[in-house]
Amino acid sequence: MPLTDAEPVAALPGFSEIADRFDLCFCDVWGVVHNGVAAFPDAVDALVRMRERGTSVVLMTNAPRPRDLIARQLDGFGVPRAAWDAIVTSGDVCRSLIEARAGQPMFRLGPDRDLPLIAGLDAPETRADEASYVLCTGLFDDETDTPATYADLLEGFAARRLTMICANPDLVVERGGQIVPCAGSVALAYEEIGGSVIYAGKPHRPIYEMALAIAEEKRGSAVARDRICAIGDAIRTDIAGAAGFGAAGIMVLAGIHAQDLMQASWEERHGWFGRQTHRPDYAIPHLVW
Repeated sequence: MPLTDAEPVAALPGFSEIADRFDLCFCDVWGVVHNGVAAFPDAVDALVRMRERGTSVVLMTNAPRPRDLIARQLDGFGVPRAAWDAIVTSGDVCRSLIEARAGQPMFRLGPDRDLPLIAGLDAPETRADEASYVLCTGLFDDETDTPATYADLLEGFAARRLTMICANPDLVVERGGQIVPCAGSVALAYEEIGGSVIYAGKPHRPIYEMALAIAEEKRGSAVARDRICAIGDAIRTDIAGAAGFGAAGIMVLAGIHAQDLMQASWEERHGWFGRQTHRPDYAIPHLVW
């Protein structure tokens, strides 16, 4: 139910206001740290300062690629390694799901730039009518295609009751100021016609459990859930995932919901939050220290 009677979301001028409350931060990447074209300097500075204060930072992304590729991308954007302790991707989780289906013929729906996701795995690609399951990493062309482009393809999968593994649960993402569809929008269209989908990334628990395990190993100690925050720009993935994992949710307004939130007053923003399925604990226009 929409949280119409909830207390107003706390307006946060900068993360420094609450820094001493957290030992671990799960931080979204696209929309918070960069926009797909360039990094946000203030966000990078905030992450570096978090780590200097003793808060571990795990970058958590629904990118359907292994973490080492995300690290290289961030290097290219000028994000220093001092800004993060570890990276966890939905691609990392997705690989484990594919490994469980070793040898089974797969239809891959998505661009070739996502091929590193299956590198080294026993995941033979085949035609749509011969596949045992579907791996969706995105749209073949996210600048021209929409989920409707694949209506006939999805109907065929549903008729054969194929399971779809969705490597990126995001519905859309911002790329240089433009909103483009992601694999999650295709998976949702498949579910709407009765298809079965397994999601690898946020807001589902496996990616959070993997991130927590890595963080605790690096810190050498357990981290209490009430000492974890999760920063992101999407209600459906970042904020819902934080709530489900027991972490404090921090919403960055200047992301995929910017059209609704950035020009609104705080009163209008609180009303908007009240109409959503999940509500963050804090909201901040951009991630800043």
